[in-house]
Amino acid sequence: MTDDELWSFCRANPELRIERSADGEITIMPPTGSETGRRNFVLTTQLGVWAERDGRGVGFDSSTGFILPNGAERSPDLSWVLRERWDALSDAQREKFAPLCPDFVVELRSPSDDVDDLLVKLREYIDNGARLAWLIDPPARRVHVYRPGRPPEVLESPTTMRADPELPGFVLHLDTIF
Repeated sequence: MTDDELWSFCRANPELRIERSADGEITIMPPTGSETGRRNFVLTTQLGVWAERDGRGVGFDSSTGFILPNGAERSPDLSWVLRERWDALSDAQREKFAPLCPDFVVELRSPSDDVDDLLVKLREYIDNGARLAWLIDPPARRVHVYRPGRPPEVLESPTTMRADPELPGFVLHLDTIF
């Protein structure tokens, strides 16, 4: 599918959460359970409050698709893009799947997710321009942290996550996530 065909397919099937790999493989993901939805809402709220106050970028929820430089269309659970990069897009580009990789992405593991698949996505985000990527794994009480040019980190049972220096001052509180 071309990007426009994928957009049309997604618009024709709004009840589905759809992603496309760089190889063109289409994945239809099941809706999350209520607990995962609650956790995602908490994450989105925390980033949204910080982003509004900070003003240097714009945040996105899990229903937002991005066309990465490698051609994949991904919908991270939470993402943020520097305002200058967002403002450089045309109105038409903003209305569809924005042709860029977010600067910051978060994937939130739900019970139906495979950790290894999510870690591959984190690597893909970094390889396509993300400056920071987190996988929050509530069942394991673990957070995987990816940054360009550095080995991944795994944090066990953190109570907070700081996004400095990529998102100065953003602190995610995990007490209601874990």
